[in-house]
Amino acid sequence: MQAFTDIRALIIDMDGVLWHGDQPQAGLTDFFETLRDLALPFILATNNASMTAEQYVAKLAKMGVTVAEREILTSGMATALYLSQRYDPQTTRAYAIGGTGTWKPLQDLGFTLTGLYETGPDQHAHLVVCGMDREISWDKLATATLNLRAGAHFIGTNGDISLPTEHGITHGNGAILAALTAATGIQPMIIGKPEPIIYRQAIELLGAPLAQTIAIGDRLDTDILGAVRTGIRSLMVLTGVSSAKDVEATDYGPTWVVPDIRDVTRMLRELAA
Repeated sequence: MQAFTDIRALIIDMDGVLWHGDQPQAGLTDFFETLRDLALPFILATNNASMTAEQYVAKLAKMGVTVAEREILTSGMATALYLSQRYDPQTTRAYAIGGTGTWKPLQDLGFTLTGLYETGPDQHAHLVVCGMDREISWDKLATATLNLRAGAHFIGTNGDISLPTEHGITHGNGAILAALTAATGIQPMIIGKPEPIIYRQAIELLGAPLAQTIAIGDRLDTDILGAVRTGIRSLMVLTGVSSAKDVEATDYGPTWVVPDIRDVTRMLRELAA
C-alpha cells in the first residue's frame, strides 16, 4: 500500500462515508475536529442532489458538526454551474426533476424553471435536469419525457443507481434516469462522479495541487473511479456500497482502503505527528 503522506486537501463524499440516512457514522465529530485541528481544507462533494448546501449544513449541525456552505459542493450545484457556463441562463428554460438541491441552484443562477406539462412551443424546456427525487411521480416523468421528445437536452446530476440509507441500500437517481432513457431512447449527460467535472470544481475551490489532494468515498464506480479519472489519489471506506471484494474484482481501485472514518482520523493524526 502506498504511504499515506503529502496530503494538503480533501474531497469527501457524504452518504455512506459520514452517515447512513440520518444515522451518523461512528467517529464523525472526532473526524471533523481532526480536520480543523490540522487546518486541512476540505470540500464535502456529494452526488446526492436532493438537498441544498444550506440543508446539508443544518443536517451536519444536528450531528454535532459545524461546516460552512462554501465547504459543500453537491452534484446539483455542480450541474447548475456547469450549465451556466454553456447556456445563457436568461434565455434558457429548464425542467427539473429532484428535490430543492436540484432546482434551487438552477434558479439561483438565473435559469427559468418550467412546470408540469408546460410543453407547448413557447413553454417547453431547453434542458431536462434530473436529480434524486423522493417524490417522483407519473406527471414528473411524463413532463420530462415530453420535453425530451421535443428536443430538450438531457442532464443527470449523477448516475448512482443505488443509495445507502439507514434502512439499507435503495434505488438512486440512476434508476430515474434509466426510466426516462427507456421511455425516450435518449442517454443523459452525467455531471457528478465518476465524471471528473465535480472533482475539478472542488479542486478549484480548494486551490490545492492535484498531487496533494485526495478523495474519500465509499463507492468504487463513482467516488474512486472519479478520482482515477481526475488524476488524484483516493481512500475508500467500507461503510457504504462497495466492499473489499469489489476492489479485488476491478482493474482500478483506491490508493487506500480502510474500515471507516475513525481509521482516517487516526491516519491523519499520525501523519501530523
